[in-house]
Amino acid sequence: MTPVVHITGRGSRPRALLVVGVVGIIAAGCAATPGRRAAAHNPPPVHSTSRTTVADCTTTTAIAEPKATTATTTATTPAIAEPKTTTVTATTASTTTTTTTPRITAQPAPAAGFVAGHVTAVGDSVMLDYQTPLEADIPGVDVEAAVSEQWAAGEEELTQLKAEGRLGAEVIVALGTNGPITATDFADMMAVLQGASRIVFVNIHVDRPWQDPNNAVLAQGAASYPGVLIADWATLAAANPEWFGPDGTHLAIDGPGAQALASLITSTLSSG
Repeated sequence: MTPVVHITGRGSRPRALLVVGVVGIIAAGCAATPGRRAAAHNPPPVHSTSRTTVADCTTTTAIAEPKATTATTTATTPAIAEPKTTTVTATTASTTTTTTTPRITAQPAPAAGFVAGHVTAVGDSVMLDYQTPLEADIPGVDVEAAVSEQWAAGEEELTQLKAEGRLGAEVIVALGTNGPITATDFADMMAVLQGASRIVFVNIHVDRPWQDPNNAVLAQGAASYPGVLIADWATLAAANPEWFGPDGTHLAIDGPGAQALASLITSTLSSG
């Protein structure tokens, strides 16, 4: 604190005290200034500065720069599930679905005398034309075919196989090419085959007057029994005359017609 000096002498007045006081205030302010000046040599970044000057002293007041706040907004968009596909990797890709139909579909258990899971085929000389493709399409099939086989002979053969315990629970009958048959003949055949799990009758394509009557007997008979199906060879054969030899009945052995007939019988057996 600066002492107060009383000046005496001529003309001394109270103003001398005022001058001394002012000088003391200024001196006190300057004494505190060096620390501030030292701090001002490395000032923090500022946005604006205000200055107040008293005598030769400068007071610097730093106004902190407002902090810039950047708001980052993350928009969350609900995920849209891509459509599911069957074999597929893209939503726009076409889908190819392959369905494999088993050769044998569900069927009732056979009665006594039939061998479950086994197929027996009885036919005439036309069956001999497609025997190999049929055996390829139906592994393990027992083909019982003979030249000029008649309906009654086929019935006797099936009766013997059943008695011996060798008749398959699924039976293919391809007879009727060599002569006419009646509804009674069909009923007698069904009496032997009653209890089989599935029976396929193959209708006929032959240039004989009994073709259509025989096919009618087969169609009417099959409609009367459950588990009995018709492989419609007559319709397929009529649409493909090039498959046949000179007699219009027999096929080239293992040729296109033989393969088509074997495939028809196999698909009919599987579809029942």
